[in-house]
Amino acid sequence: MLEERDLYFHKLKLTFEIALKLRGGPSLVFAHSMGNNVFRYFLEWLKLEIAPKHYIKWLDEHIHAYFAVGAPLLGSTEAVRGALSGTTFGLPVSEGTARLMFNAFGSSLWLMPFSKYCKADNIYWKHFFEGKGGSPHRQQCDEAEYISDYSGWPTDLVNIEVPSGRDMGAYPSITDITEDITSSMECGKPTLLSFSAREVSDGTLFKTIEDYDPQSKALVYQLEKYYQGDPVLNPLTPWERPPIKNVFCIYGIDSKTEVGYYFAPSGKPYPDNWIITDIIYEFEGSLISRSGNSVSGKPNNSSGDGTVSYNSLSWCKNWLGPKVNITRAPQAEHDGSDLQTIMNVHRHHGQDILPNMTRAPHVKYITYYEDAENLPGWRTAVWELDKANHRNIVRMPVLMRELWLEMWHDMHPDSKSKFVTKAFRGPLRNEDCRWDYGKARCGFPEHCEYRYIFGDVHLGMSCRLKNTSTNLLQQYL
Repeated sequence: MLEERDLYFHKLKLTFEIALKLRGGPSLVFAHSMGNNVFRYFLEWLKLEIAPKHYIKWLDEHIHAYFAVGAPLLGSTEAVRGALSGTTFGLPVSEGTARLMFNAFGSSLWLMPFSKYCKADNIYWKHFFEGKGGSPHRQQCDEAEYISDYSGWPTDLVNIEVPSGRDMGAYPSITDITEDITSSMECGKPTLLSFSAREVSDGTLFKTIEDYDPQSKALVYQLEKYYQGDPVLNPLTPWERPPIKNVFCIYGIDSKTEVGYYFAPSGKPYPDNWIITDIIYEFEGSLISRSGNSVSGKPNNSSGDGTVSYNSLSWCKNWLGPKVNITRAPQAEHDGSDLQTIMNVHRHHGQDILPNMTRAPHVKYITYYEDAENLPGWRTAVWELDKANHRNIVRMPVLMRELWLEMWHDMHPDSKSKFVTKAFRGPLRNEDCRWDYGKARCGFPEHCEYRYIFGDVHLGMSCRLKNTSTNLLQQYL
């Protein structure tokens, strides 16, 4: 009998095959946040289910493009917060209840941050030589992991105070007496321990505090059995570019994002036995703390999307080819006057790409990094959207516009360029036309005109396209 996991992925595989048969063409995969982890697992599972010579052929026939939106490619520090103190996400529950919920789901650890320098064994060859369900996947870390200070992250992810002497009474279960806690904590000065991303993902953090936290043993068990011991993939390892013809990695930047925490005993029973005493944020290329204390670390060139840090989101820049074309344009409709382009920028693996481009104040941009060179038949692009929030990015009209234009360009038989042009962005729907109060007319007068229809309640509603969308779209070929 197939495991529940195998049954799910067999259904997903069948869905792609039915779509190909009914629609006559490959599918588009749009994954957001943790959905990218699920799709990654599906690709690795598929690799073991299909004969090696048919694997790439199956992907080419069934998947035209993959859009990875807000992908936590190196994990997210918020998962650590959820495991140790709880994250409510705005729900009307206490953090302790949120922690119980978080730790009750086996998939929660899937978002744990990990080092970019550590890889697992080759699962594909282990499948043939050791069989499914063999030994745990041993991590192999590059020398850079031990030379660098923070496993490729901006700072230590966890700084936690533990008693100088072991005393289970300091961290009682829910049935223990709270009065005993305070006295036990006064016996000795606590020790501050720091943990990197590698030490979080390999279980070192939870093994260290398991004498003081009743949940840690269960987390270590989950890590070892369901992640390090998974027969298909240890997901807490860096992801190479998936072998799909067209890959688009899209995420928001320049939002204040949590990248590290300070924890201390709260004097309460589990699940409220830890309290966050300070939070480290990355924000527009710098590290700041909630308390105002100075922060040691190596800040990223930008900041993340409010949930996932920049180094995790931008890991997909390593999927680009050796030469990259970079274009920066306003997110709003524009005529190309504020367009900036740099061609054939050399990319070095493991290093971020820093475009020498300017930003006008109060203007939100979208920066496109697109292959100038890559394997034949492959295209890779990375889109960075200024101030796009992790949870709201999928509802942004600018993202939907860019996705639609890119796919329309791909499918059109007369398209000439590798990617859709960025030279301008005009309105494509009546809803995109707006009233320009400064000039007392509809904006984009070459495309929009004032045309009142009964029921319009403001001037912007009466601004409508002069021509059909079909004529306007010809400009993007």
